[in-house]
Amino acid sequence: MSTSQLVVQHLPYLRRYARALTGSQVAGDAYVAATLETLVNEPDTLGRSSNVKADLFRVFTRIWNSLSVNGRSEQVQHDLPAEVRLGQITPLPRQAFLLSCLEGFSEEDAAIILAVDVSEVRDLVDEAGRELAADMATEILIIEDEPLIAMDLEALVEGLGHNVIGVARTRSEAIKIAGEGGRRPGLILADIQLADGSSGLDAVNDLLKTFEVPVIFITAYPERFLTGERPEPAFLIAKPFQPANVSAVISQALFFQQTARRREARPA
Repeated sequence: MSTSQLVVQHLPYLRRYARALTGSQVAGDAYVAATLETLVNEPDTLGRSSNVKADLFRVFTRIWNSLSVNGRSEQVQHDLPAEVRLGQITPLPRQAFLLSCLEGFSEEDAAIILAVDVSEVRDLVDEAGRELAADMATEILIIEDEPLIAMDLEALVEGLGHNVIGVARTRSEAIKIAGEGGRRPGLILADIQLADGSSGLDAVNDLLKTFEVPVIFITAYPERFLTGERPEPAFLIAKPFQPANVSAVISQALFFQQTARRREARPA
């Protein structure tokens, strides 16, 4: 496949990223057009790595960051829709968040695209995640049988501005907590293998029969997640985890849930 064919293959993803970054498809496409023009004039800008998609995004990022207006920090308005608030996060954290959580780039590729090191990518994603999570605070149910990990998760999510309605060690405890006082969680963090041999997957399946919320599985056994059954697909974090990664995925889950709900609410 030729370089031009590879670029065309990745253009839909670049347009999606540009729209998320600028807040407008028209504005985003203008940056994409400028990127393509640069590639025509400077064809050697591609092929610097084995990842054409990363190279393409790197050229786009160079153009985006060359304009001082894109580097200004704005005051976040909390009464705006989630997708608009994302656009108000400080630019570099916003770019890191979108590259990692929307486009699925590895930390290494995101670092190349942004011209920073991997540790800075983690810090930027964490910063964006905290800004988003704090602005979309919700009630969280933790299903985790290891006390120290449960405590770490509880401290992490509360530090992001969320409220933990309970920590369940078994499937039955999870169902009981979620049914107490009508306090349905807005997000579930779940291990897969629980204390009494029960399954976090089964617990989540039981809960999702009565209400729909995002689910993030945090497990040392990611292969058990790939069952082909509900609630797949969902968000998955492998143990041992980085707190910044958990923060970013929580923000991602809540952000895309809010965006989906707004789209569903729009008149046809």
